[in-house]
Amino acid sequence: MDTLILSRIQFGANISFHILFPTITIALGWVLLFFKLRFGATGDEKWMNAYRFWIKVFALSFAMGVVSGITMSFQFGTNWPGFMETVGNIAGPLLAYEVMTAFFLEAVFLGIMLFGFSKVPGWLHTLATFLVAFGTTMSAFWILVLNSWMHTPAGFEMRDGVAHATDWFAIIFNPSMPYRLVHMLLASGLTVAFLIAGISAFRWLMRDRSEEVRTTLRFGLTLGALLIPLQILAGDMHGLNTLEHQPQKVAAMEGNWETRSNVPLVLFAIPDEEARENRFEIGIPNGASLILKHKAEGIVPGLNDFVAEDGTVQHPPVAPVFFSFRIMIGTGVAMLFFSWAGVVLMRRRRAGVEGIPKMMLIALVPMAFSGWLATLAGWYTTEIGRQPWLVQGVMTTKQAIADVPAPMVASTLFAYLTIYAVLLGAYISVIFYLAGKAAKGEPVSVRPSAGQATANAVAAE
Repeated sequence: MDTLILSRIQFGANISFHILFPTITIALGWVLLFFKLRFGATGDEKWMNAYRFWIKVFALSFAMGVVSGITMSFQFGTNWPGFMETVGNIAGPLLAYEVMTAFFLEAVFLGIMLFGFSKVPGWLHTLATFLVAFGTTMSAFWILVLNSWMHTPAGFEMRDGVAHATDWFAIIFNPSMPYRLVHMLLASGLTVAFLIAGISAFRWLMRDRSEEVRTTLRFGLTLGALLIPLQILAGDMHGLNTLEHQPQKVAAMEGNWETRSNVPLVLFAIPDEEARENRFEIGIPNGASLILKHKAEGIVPGLNDFVAEDGTVQHPPVAPVFFSFRIMIGTGVAMLFFSWAGVVLMRRRRAGVEGIPKMMLIALVPMAFSGWLATLAGWYTTEIGRQPWLVQGVMTTKQAIADVPAPMVASTLFAYLTIYAVLLGAYISVIFYLAGKAAKGEPVSVRPSAGQATANAVAAE
């Protein structure tokens, strides 16, 4: 492996690890705000108990995201200096906006959110929760603005090989940004919905029959059932936008080699780039044409259109994009099944959580991290599907690489992978440790609430 492929693997590993945690905090901040508002409206302690448990998960996820994000940003200088040299006039300000409007906001109010239960008025603590949630969303906004611009660049001009902004409105609201932002925010919501449902199912299996667990399990499944149809719609619109601006990516996603009509929806195949065909293909007739063109005779672009006369391939590697796309879709189908089935069982049997069979509860535990799988598969589809471009039509990935010896990149890659494996195992272990303590009735909150303190005092007397 040369420096280019090793650096790509290293950046992919870093961003894969990093994205796991913002995917949780973006939506979990708003869920915590909902818990807090419900407690304020009803006075029911179950909402505050849920807030206290899940704020620990939020704090842990936030810390992991910050640390891994800082590490990831170093690579712009160490591995990819050509990126900032060429498009730094655009990428630099966008990253700065993210720091000024999001990171600073989160940093200022996170302390109040975590430790201000009894130190500040209730309205101020609720406001702090709102501002932290808003900050996580603003962070996602600016990062996705930059990422979307790299896929569908607009509002700039090239001068002596360097990009200069000419229209910041066009840069920010570039053609793919709205679709990517909505798709990512819904992905975060689904990730949190199944994390809450899965951990609550784990606590239920440990015989935790508290009102908090009943509420959060029902909440997680209901949220998932509401969001998954929206995500399917958003994904379809995102796919149509990608077809317009990056047809070679869609061709790789569909495993379609020839531009033609009546293209089947390939459920499974093994793409063979050397032979330029699919092996062991199983498909639904006309399916791809119906989805992408909304008519059976719709013409879908093929990969062979993106091969130069000299034989140079100008489309992404097919197999990674093809399979990652199907992993994302398959995980989404599983989310659809579990969330809708769970809601139907709870409502049909009029038994609430007791209406969910034990086997389904067991299956919900690994589904707690299904959002991670879908998010990573979606990002691999998007980012690998952009190759060989780093900024579509502006610069290739190869043009941005640093002149660093391959063994040096390999050694740091090994170190990253080792550390990330340990940290990820520790993160998951801590979440289940907290869930286990909560299921046994052991305290997991920073300090007892006023209601709990009064109850304890009465019990002591």
